[in-house]
Amino acid sequence: MLSFATLEPMTLLIVCPLVFLAMLVDAISGGGGLISLTAYLAAGIPAHVALGTNKLSSAIATLVATGRFIANGFVNFKLGVLAAVFALLGSFLGAKIALSVPDGVIQMIMVFALPVVAFFVLRKKVLVDVATDIPFKKQAAIVALFSFLIGGYDGFYGPGTGTFMLIAFSAAAKIPSKEGSGIVKCANLASNVAALITFALNGMVYWELGLIAAIFGVVGSYVGSGLVLKDGSKVIRPVMLIVLAILFVKVLSDIFL
Repeated sequence: MLSFATLEPMTLLIVCPLVFLAMLVDAISGGGGLISLTAYLAAGIPAHVALGTNKLSSAIATLVATGRFIANGFVNFKLGVLAAVFALLGSFLGAKIALSVPDGVIQMIMVFALPVVAFFVLRKKVLVDVATDIPFKKQAAIVALFSFLIGGYDGFYGPGTGTFMLIAFSAAAKIPSKEGSGIVKCANLASNVAALITFALNGMVYWELGLIAAIFGVVGSYVGSGLVLKDGSKVIRPVMLIVLAILFVKVLSDIFL
């Protein structure tokens, strides 16, 4: 069982700044989980523990972001609760599947999925900005379906979940991006919590590291929210690509060398 006594300063030096950057990126353009999860791997954290610990820091940062969305009236509670329930169920299933796969296989899947997910996240299309007339029952069914499927992905792997949900809700359910973002936060919070509990019950969460990293994540999310107003995405995307490339090479070298 991992404990604070085994927490090396170098692990903190690798993980904490990158989790800060990850949540800053996530607040501006999404896809921050690509950086945070890979950072845990680059710091030498076992794959299953990296997944569980990343869920801890992500859940805390997402809780703060969701609270801000609710406080500002950006959450459609009917669809938000529906999305949260189905995302929770999907995430629980996805996390259980991840735990049944050997650690080495999970690490290989995560490493080779990273460039694929990064491609889709960085190339996301323009979202719907105006309401479209679509029956509520049909809209609710679409939200439930994609929440369950993408929630399952979140439980198994995770990076890009918010982006994928927002695109799905916008393209299929025709939900405007601002309202969709609020629904996504509810679903993402539920999927993070479900996966966190599942990994924690199996002893796959490095609590000390995750809680310290979460502080940096919350600060990064706050800074990123401010940069949105200053069009920070123009700077963030090139930085994200550079950081991901460095992390990708580092993790590959750890596996094969």
